[in-house]
Amino acid sequence: MKFVVITHVVHKKVGSNFQAYAPYVLEMNRWFNYVDAVKIVAPANINHASKITTAYHHKQLDFVEVPQFSLLSLRSAFITLLKLPIIIYTICKSMKWADHIHLRCPGNMGLLGSIIQVFFPSKAKTVKYAGNWDPNSKQPWTYKLQKWIVSNPKISKNIQVLVYGEWLNQSKNIRPFFTASFGENDKIQNIKKYNQPFHFVFVGSLVVGKRPLFAIKLVESLRNRGFDVDLSIYGEGELKESLQDYISEQNIQNYVILKGGRPLSELKKAYQKAHFSILPSKSEGWPKAVAEAMFFGCIPIATKISCVPWMLGFGERGILIEGNLQRDIETLETLLGDKSQLVKMSRNAQDWSEAYTVEFFEQEIAKLV
Repeated sequence: MKFVVITHVVHKKVGSNFQAYAPYVLEMNRWFNYVDAVKIVAPANINHASKITTAYHHKQLDFVEVPQFSLLSLRSAFITLLKLPIIIYTICKSMKWADHIHLRCPGNMGLLGSIIQVFFPSKAKTVKYAGNWDPNSKQPWTYKLQKWIVSNPKISKNIQVLVYGEWLNQSKNIRPFFTASFGENDKIQNIKKYNQPFHFVFVGSLVVGKRPLFAIKLVESLRNRGFDVDLSIYGEGELKESLQDYISEQNIQNYVILKGGRPLSELKKAYQKAHFSILPSKSEGWPKAVAEAMFFGCIPIATKISCVPWMLGFGERGILIEGNLQRDIETLETLLGDKSQLVKMSRNAQDWSEAYTVEFFEQEIAKLV
């Protein structure tokens, strides 16, 4: 089978290999286990700065570079118009070559791919919609357009759309899906003991949308209320320097530590040690940091967005917060005093997440290709 991937993920060439954001590449490598030949159609940038990258693994893989483009301003939109002919031609040529078309949405390349795939009705297709599928959420018009095109069976033929969470009143080509990081051999038997000191982790990009500063303030407020707590922050991003400045200014560096980007093996150890994982994000698809933490009985603390309430059993296996510091602190303060409830929540989280192993993930992928 010839398999083409249309994605906006920026790549860089290292030696003879193309690398990209590690969690995405590791997932795609699992798809590639079931195909004979692969083409990746994506932008590339030799100066791509992400530190968390890895290489694809397939004996017959061809990377097809397209220019980066944006629609965020009038100037960038005008430049995009000049680039579009070559991008559209490249996507069309690659789709014609393929037996199976795989789109990564939402994104600029996903938007073009979702439009162009309409003209290949007989080709088998999958769409991995990695963003928030909630029909009632506020999203850019480009995201809404992608969702409408790929979920409309009248114009999108022979296609399966993989979305995070279960939503009412969806078209027949929408399929709830998931992502996995750990396998059967990673499962642990021990139950966490919820005694102080409580260890918190934040795992994610240090960007505005993930709200790492809010996570710091949550732990700082708990500390000020007499709880013995600490926070380890794993990730890289544009806010790293300002977060370090805040930590220094508030003199909280003895219990709030920036760890930087770390491999999954190190994150696994952090999850095993931690009691809670904080992700006060403004938008998510399937937050891997939440599912990963739950796998080791680490109670997630997350905002009520996308499929997160469903993942957390609407409060049975995690703590749902509003993003309001005062109210969220009061919620946490009450729960931290209920040891039996915390142990129960931890066990529920672990039991649920352990169903989503990499072995099960590969079984589900095999059914799609």
